[in-house]
Amino acid sequence: MPYKVAAFYQFASLPDFRDLREPLRALCGSLKLKGSVLLAHEGINGTLAGSVEAIDELVATLRRGDLFGGRLDRLELKFSSATTTPFGRLKIRLKKEIVTFGDKAADPTRQVGTYVEPNDWNAVIAAPDTVLIDTRNAFEVAFGTFEGAIDPAIASFGEFKQFAARHLDPARDLKIAMFCTGGIRCEKASSYLLAQGFTEVYHLKGGILNYLEKVTQTDSRWRGECFVFDERVALGHGLRQRKTEHNCDE
Repeated sequence: MPYKVAAFYQFASLPDFRDLREPLRALCGSLKLKGSVLLAHEGINGTLAGSVEAIDELVATLRRGDLFGGRLDRLELKFSSATTTPFGRLKIRLKKEIVTFGDKAADPTRQVGTYVEPNDWNAVIAAPDTVLIDTRNAFEVAFGTFEGAIDPAIASFGEFKQFAARHLDPARDLKIAMFCTGGIRCEKASSYLLAQGFTEVYHLKGGILNYLEKVTQTDSRWRGECFVFDERVALGHGLRQRKTEHNCDE
């Protein structure tokens, strides 16, 4: 059967995140979902796959069910499909952060950059005064990126701070646009840059996956494929699973 894949996250105050682990595991198990979910004080981040009905029930429960009590009403969601299950098992893990950055100055619950919808993204990054930055790791950038984007050449997202300190200047780089796979890393990166004195920071809402779904290939400024952290490896326009010559380890 075809599988529906849901990638989701939200920065939200979850002081009871440890108590949420087992009820969430039980919910996902009852729906026969596979994939991984991270829970932390700052929110939730996950990718799960299952039947269409099971994924729809999961999303409804996360957004409006008693388990999270309405705290995930702004859940950022991206759906795609897979011909075979992209995950071998279910993992629900507790973390210090739902995306590791390691600096308290990055607090998306307090401030983030300006969201840009996919259909407006081309105009933003085409402006001559825009500094376009790919916030992903180097091996992800190798699969594909936007025309003219700066590759920070980082091995992990936590190294973005060092890249910013060496190469970015709020007095010079007045307009920054950033992107990542699904949007979550840009939430933290944009929050961090604002805390460092940058004033005009934009990021692609829903990330590359949202862009590949909403923008036609004819109008696209994306080149290559988008690496995803599951057995599909990479996705193309329309979020179609693509065959790739790359070999990589998660």
